[in-house]
Amino acid sequence: MITEEYIFVDSLLKNKAEALSFLAKESKRQGDATNVSEVEAAFILREEQGSTGMMDGFAIPHAKSSVIRRPFISVIKLREAIDWDSLDGQKIHTIIAMFIPENEAGTTHLTILSQVARMLMKEEFKKAIQAATSKTAVLQAMNQYLEGN
Repeated sequence: MITEEYIFVDSLLKNKAEALSFLAKESKRQGDATNVSEVEAAFILREEQGSTGMMDGFAIPHAKSSVIRRPFISVIKLREAIDWDSLDGQKIHTIIAMFIPENEAGTTHLTILSQVARMLMKEEFKKAIQAATSKTAVLQAMNQYLEGN
């Protein structure tokens, strides 16, 4: 579901739009989506329904599209926090993005979203992600908590 290729540490992105564009381009570059514009549009459509900026500096954008080949997660740790219209008004420093094929929108999507939401309620997880300075450390934290430990 998540690999080091989709983990980006110390990224310099200026705003939400740039972050969503970066995520869409990476999904195509790595062969897990067939069309950058459609993935980016799926992210934007979801943001228009309500901000995915959560609490404590985390955002969980998600794209559902027929151009996404498999479900996966990408994590971006930002060098400088950005505005995201978060629930608590804080800037975002960590983006946990979900990519879902359209035919798995009601199943895989809801499972992953609920797992990530539960992770974000755990102080230990948030601290582990915030302290992680390498792709490996981020991957270990994500895998530990995605497995429900």
